[in-house]
Amino acid sequence: MGKNSEAETMTAAGARSTRSIAIILIVHLAVIVLWQLLVDAFAVPKFILPSPLAALSTLGYAKYAWVSNLLVTAGEILGGFVLGAAVGVALALIFTWSRPVALILLPLFVTLNMIPKVAMGPLVIVWFSYGIFANILIAFSICFFPILLTTARGLSEVEPDLLDLVRSLRGSRWTLFRKIQLPGSLPYVFSGMKVGAILAVAGAIVGEFIASDRGLGYLMIQVQSALDTPAMVMAVVLLTLLGVALYGLVLGLERLFVVPDIRLQ
Repeated sequence: MGKNSEAETMTAAGARSTRSIAIILIVHLAVIVLWQLLVDAFAVPKFILPSPLAALSTLGYAKYAWVSNLLVTAGEILGGFVLGAAVGVALALIFTWSRPVALILLPLFVTLNMIPKVAMGPLVIVWFSYGIFANILIAFSICFFPILLTTARGLSEVEPDLLDLVRSLRGSRWTLFRKIQLPGSLPYVFSGMKVGAILAVAGAIVGEFIASDRGLGYLMIQVQSALDTPAMVMAVVLLTLLGVALYGLVLGLERLFVVPDIRLQ
């Protein structure tokens, strides 16, 4: 009975997930169709608002180098996000283990996070020159702080009785982290990572807008002077798809590592 009930629950959850994805796709498709119809109906000039088909047609022109620019921006986004996640989780762990370190460094990180990243961008370019590495650093600086805060909160809200039990059995700090704190804080970690995934896209584009010779942001700056709005819209669409892909990856990992635990409870 228990296995049948669990199988039925998983089947129902899968059906709900499929239905939700179908609804999301239908809504997005409806918006695109409405966009096309309105542009055609009101004869909106292409340089003001191109239709979806006009934007899509730019993918056939080699002068935009869509593939290479897309790969550069994707690398910057992914690099900044992975670095932000690694540093954010590591610092959160250090802050949880050492209250004095948290007292000294956490307010400093809060202050540094208040600095507008657009203002910091030119300094990063001066220090590290322009290019992919500088843009990764800018993406990292924007996305790591939410991961740090949410992970630190998750690590600190683990049941004290469980921690005392492991300590009474002479468990090491690594054992505490691996067996108790990390599993209990995973919902917080993934919440921060989902926010970080969104911010990493913004960070990479900020870097490309400031100084870059490759990437979708660089391409948008180049075509802006010619009022090539279809290419700009297509670049925005591709950026959005990159963000959605990264967010979906984090969401998939969350369901893989967190949802089964919740379901078994």
